[in-house]
Amino acid sequence: VVILGGGPNRIGQGIEFDYCCCHACFALDEAGYETIMINCNPETVSTDYDTSDRLYFEPLTAEDVIEILDTERSRGTLHGVIVQFGGQTPLNLASALKKHGVNIIGTSPESIDTAEDRKLFSAILDQLGLKSPVNRTAMNEADALQFAHEIGFPVLLRPSFVLGGRGMFIVYSEEEFKAVVRQAFDVMPDKPVLIDKFLEDAIELDVDCISDGETAVIGGMLEHIEYAGVHSGDAAMVMPPHTLSPAMLNTVRTATYALAKALRVVGLMNVQFAIKDNQLYILEVNPRASRTVPFVAKAIGVPLAKLAAKVMTGAKLKDLGFTRELTPKHWCVKEAVFPFVRFPGAMITLSPEMRSTGEVMGIDADLGIAFAKAQAAAKPGLPVAGNCFLSVKNADKPRAVDLARQLVGLGFAIFSTSGTAKVLADNGVPVTRLAKLDEGRPTAVEMLKNGQIHMIINTPDGMIPRRDENQIRAVALAH
Repeated sequence: VVILGGGPNRIGQGIEFDYCCCHACFALDEAGYETIMINCNPETVSTDYDTSDRLYFEPLTAEDVIEILDTERSRGTLHGVIVQFGGQTPLNLASALKKHGVNIIGTSPESIDTAEDRKLFSAILDQLGLKSPVNRTAMNEADALQFAHEIGFPVLLRPSFVLGGRGMFIVYSEEEFKAVVRQAFDVMPDKPVLIDKFLEDAIELDVDCISDGETAVIGGMLEHIEYAGVHSGDAAMVMPPHTLSPAMLNTVRTATYALAKALRVVGLMNVQFAIKDNQLYILEVNPRASRTVPFVAKAIGVPLAKLAAKVMTGAKLKDLGFTRELTPKHWCVKEAVFPFVRFPGAMITLSPEMRSTGEVMGIDADLGIAFAKAQAAAKPGLPVAGNCFLSVKNADKPRAVDLARQLVGLGFAIFSTSGTAKVLADNGVPVTRLAKLDEGRPTAVEMLKNGQIHMIINTPDGMIPRRDENQIRAVALAH
């Protein structure tokens, strides 16, 4: 069996996919198959000399892979090729390999294309009675702008067939749209750009599922701490979900099983849901291993990637002993690790485009402690006392009052700029007013440089922090 890796590590496609490739090798070795790895990355375990029976250190292009497969076929029986474990790179090769007569084991290339193709996927959602945000597909900039106006701002603009949210933007006006639309088309030339209605302040949920074609089992549900609009690789996540009702989770289960059946999934599948006003929306479905599979496997103690590899070669979940969803008895919190310090001048904000280069896990019987453990592992940990700079957008000001009261109760002193400071003072919260960066002194930046601010709570208006906010965030990282 040939396993296609993910190629060189980069932001958006990294070690979590290599984990899946390695586990596939180990599982198929146990099942008596000879494993052949095609990958070109010296920094991974999958390219170690003792992981697979044979390693081809070659680029993951259709031409190179087909040549290797022809060589292997001439040597003996090639059972098939697994494209599900290396992220988007091998998935994009599936159709070309199928045309060349290669047996793709697991979910078929047709099903992979159905999940990626907006029209085909919409037809399946209609058939299943499931909703997705209002959307359009554009092949040029003029159509894209017209569709954005039809849908109504804010919209999510994204290229198709990419991983890591590359070239994805949330835009709130025509001016912002015109500034970024060219970049979205340049990411994947000759491929359509997708325009979706952006569901502001929706709760996002990632679900990882495994199916053998007959039985589908949910591996884990991870609720994002950040609202929808942050890439799942960057979002902090909680497993099991911490705010959704049992009724909503049952609706999610039903939708997940229906999608696995409709797409004829054999192996792993990841579904991204959004919940707004108690309505469930499907954002996207990926019929492959997702970057959350290693986290979920660790949380429930079941090697999902190994099971998926065995399922792809014909094993059934009931024979492998995994037939029901397992819920951890403790809270598992995933937090991302970011390289902002290495990119001076970069926008320090989370968006649909992935920026993290690692992740950590916090586990505890108490959700707050699990979250604190994850923050401590991601560094720096949460302070327990000191000065807190609190500056939030207008929509968040009412909620900030209660938060500030709790922080004062814990022994923090609150510092804010004029707008937030007025709201806090009017509600009886003790607060020290700081000048905005162009208003005079003292400012938050000066206090940060002097080590006098220990925590910042800042919500920018829109997806791009204003210049002042980004300067404060940059100084916070540097100090």
